[in-house]
Amino acid sequence: MTMPLSPLRFRLLVISLLTVSFLGALDHTVVSTSLATIAGELGALKLMSWVVVGYTLASTVLLPVLGKLGDVLGARRVFLVSLVTFLTASLACGFAQDISWLIAARVLQGMSSAGLQLMSQTVIARVTTQRERPHYMAIIGAAFPIAILVGPVLGGAITDYWGWSWVFWINIPVGAVALGLAIIAIPHLEPGTVPRHFDVGGAVIFTAALVALVLAVSWAAERTAGPATTAALAVSVAGFVAFFIVERRAPEPIVPLKYFANRTIAAGTALSAIIGVGLFSITAYLPTYFQMAYQTTATVSGLVPIATVFGMLVSNLLTGYLASRTGRYRVFPIIGTSLGSAGLFVMAMLPAGLPLWVPMIVMGVVGIGTGAFMSLIVAVVQGAAPASQTGTITATVNLVRQVGSTVATAVIGGVIGFGVAALLPAGLDPATLTPQFVHGAAPAVQADIARIYSTVFVPIFVALAATYAVGIVAAVLLPHGRLSDEPVPAARQTTSETQAV
Repeated sequence: MTMPLSPLRFRLLVISLLTVSFLGALDHTVVSTSLATIAGELGALKLMSWVVVGYTLASTVLLPVLGKLGDVLGARRVFLVSLVTFLTASLACGFAQDISWLIAARVLQGMSSAGLQLMSQTVIARVTTQRERPHYMAIIGAAFPIAILVGPVLGGAITDYWGWSWVFWINIPVGAVALGLAIIAIPHLEPGTVPRHFDVGGAVIFTAALVALVLAVSWAAERTAGPATTAALAVSVAGFVAFFIVERRAPEPIVPLKYFANRTIAAGTALSAIIGVGLFSITAYLPTYFQMAYQTTATVSGLVPIATVFGMLVSNLLTGYLASRTGRYRVFPIIGTSLGSAGLFVMAMLPAGLPLWVPMIVMGVVGIGTGAFMSLIVAVVQGAAPASQTGTITATVNLVRQVGSTVATAVIGGVIGFGVAALLPAGLDPATLTPQFVHGAAPAVQADIARIYSTVFVPIFVALAATYAVGIVAAVLLPHGRLSDEPVPAARQTTSETQAV
């Protein structure tokens, strides 16, 4: 019989995982308010966006590779290497002397961030029962909405008072403490007792195809790449076809296609993708919509995304607690997708010019609905997969969410850009159409711009409401049942440690 983790050690483990998950999520958002300063000091305005794109791209494409490595080498080992790499990359970012150096360091930081995100969820899955898992997965998952709320403000304050280098260097002391806790608290979780193989061919093809896809949709959103966009899309399609063929023959594929025959895994993965497509994609455009259609300031327009994310945060923690307490999980994604679909449909019907608290409440409901299954569905899918595939299946669930968000964000950006340009009256240049220009224009022009943005956003909200409606179907298809109290199989642990709370 193996010895359990002590309550103190388990608490230290959760604190460590939450801290590093927060650092990884924060670096998605904290840099946004310091980009202008960074670009000015390094003299590279044209490459400024790659400080963000490089991080996001690296953290997305490495998900399946790192998930499989966690299963092959052990979650603890991949987690600790990722954390050390993340801290090293953060140090390098702060010392960057030119934009190429900074982008390269950000790519390394993004790669290691993917490892932190995945292995945090994998370790939790390895040291808890299915019944306990939603509660602790929700705690770890809270890092993302918190980072969205505080990241831009924190990044701006650090840049103003300490300098932009400290946006990255602040990770070092916090991460060092988390590293010390992780070394003490994370048990030596063995990858398994049977020989394992790594799908090198599948990893290379998948990474190339996904990089090409992300580049294609990013360039399409900018509407400046032309032939490069077409070429990247062609490479991506060819790559995914080749990947599908390779994965069907691989003994241990990095994306286990055969497991999608499991109804829980298939429905859960679809629900994860719907979060990325249905909500994460639109959040970035909400401030622009309210500045143009509701004539608000930039500061005030940010209140709607804040209400959305806050609703997501509260619901995520509450449903994680309730699912662990009752063992029931199916009702939460059904209610959540229903709230998301209804809220986005109401957004499409709202006339422009209402008091801002009305769309704040509506989008808050959408956030509550999304949070109801945001972290829970990861825990449910983990429980449906074989123990030896925990890292791989966790990576797959996260991957479809991030790719869905990336592709949908680009599509929505293109729809807004083309739609507004097509509807603008003669004499107005879409390239110079800023909130400041609109707010200073004649009342008739302001009314026209508000009408145009409302017209363009209505079909977007309707399409996203339909996406959540598909999610209702996926949620209903989840099997009935209760989360198990059975411990993780002992074969997946060392001879001296096992999970316990």
